[in-house]
Amino acid sequence: MAKEHYIVGVDVGTNSVRVVQAKVDLSRTAAESGQQSGGLSVIGASEVPSLGLRRGVIVDIEEAVSSISSALEKVERMTGVPVSVANVSISGNHISSLSSHGVIAISRADGEITENDIVRCVDASQAISIPQNKEVIHVFPKTFSLDGQTGIKDPLGMSGIRLEVDTIIVQAGLPFVRNLNRAVLQAGLEVDELILAPCAAAESVLNKRQKDLGVCLVDLGAGTTSMAVYEEGDLLHTTVLPIGQMHITNDIAIGLRCSIETAEKVKLHFGHANPKAVDRDEEIDLSKFDSSEEQSTARGYLVEIIEARLEEIFNMVNNELKKIHRDGKLPSGVVLTGGGSKLEGVVEFSKKYLRLPSVLGMPQNASAIIDRVNDPSFATAVGLVMWGGKYSNPTGNAQSASRRIGGAVKNMLSNQSVAKLKKWFKSFLP
Repeated sequence: MAKEHYIVGVDVGTNSVRVVQAKVDLSRTAAESGQQSGGLSVIGASEVPSLGLRRGVIVDIEEAVSSISSALEKVERMTGVPVSVANVSISGNHISSLSSHGVIAISRADGEITENDIVRCVDASQAISIPQNKEVIHVFPKTFSLDGQTGIKDPLGMSGIRLEVDTIIVQAGLPFVRNLNRAVLQAGLEVDELILAPCAAAESVLNKRQKDLGVCLVDLGAGTTSMAVYEEGDLLHTTVLPIGQMHITNDIAIGLRCSIETAEKVKLHFGHANPKAVDRDEEIDLSKFDSSEEQSTARGYLVEIIEARLEEIFNMVNNELKKIHRDGKLPSGVVLTGGGSKLEGVVEFSKKYLRLPSVLGMPQNASAIIDRVNDPSFATAVGLVMWGGKYSNPTGNAQSASRRIGGAVKNMLSNQSVAKLKKWFKSFLP
């Protein structure tokens, strides 16, 4: 009998709630074939308008619960598989990251480094002063040092006396974390893990070569713009900017003196990132989008409004790259994803403004039997189930100590422990 495990990702965004359900084949055939995440395939997806959220954070729990419940019901009807546990995305400008350093003495008498030593070392890097209104949601190890030898990626099995690690610690506002947890729980779901949205999107959009060479993922969301920078395979920097595509819609509504709904439709049908690429004198009849509107406007004026706000967004992205001295210096360039990346001309705009190669990022690292998820707006939701496929415990048992420190350590440990883990998993599976 095939051994199957289901993983659910819930992307709670400002504009939409997206739910993706995936099946992981845990049978020997899938495991031995080396398929991504043990044969992970997306079997269901849903999307509903998001209520009760602003700029990535919950402002009305009841409305948020209603949106999440509606999205869950849709995906359950599609797949016929009940949903009880999910990985949930978290975003908002309350997210912050900082660098830290941890040091421990090796526990074994012979000096051999064990998995427990690595976990203790990463945990030691969290011994920093954290504001009372903040909570650590991720700890990403970058490189280890052993008795002064730096640049070590995987110290497991090596020998020494003193082990050190440099990490990136991602923090979130405690009230926002609690509100998100409460909304998901009231929708009838148990939160398996809260995952930073751009890191989840990177799982589905970026490949290993891009992360090794150096790449910046920019998730153009409705209320916020998230970014994650990777180099040498590790997370280098992440942040959430408090500006998104809804600000472009608001600007259009003000500039054209029309409703928000009409502004969004006009943006989708006639929007472009480059005024030189359109017929500036082309007339847009607003009455085609709303019978109550009687005016018309030049397309050139519309695109100028869009360009001005895009310049502000990408200027903020470039400033973040300057902070880490990577502006114009990432060989794999910029990967744009999220709903805002579908705006015509935005990829070329990114190339010109950031002086880096830019491409549109589509979910590509998981197979799907439905076409709906092959869209940049589903990058985070697909990444959530991929994160679960790589890092979660498919037996449903209690979390291990190593899981608390994030996927980077788990990936590293799995290289030498996969055979042992397979035997352990089998002992619990029917």
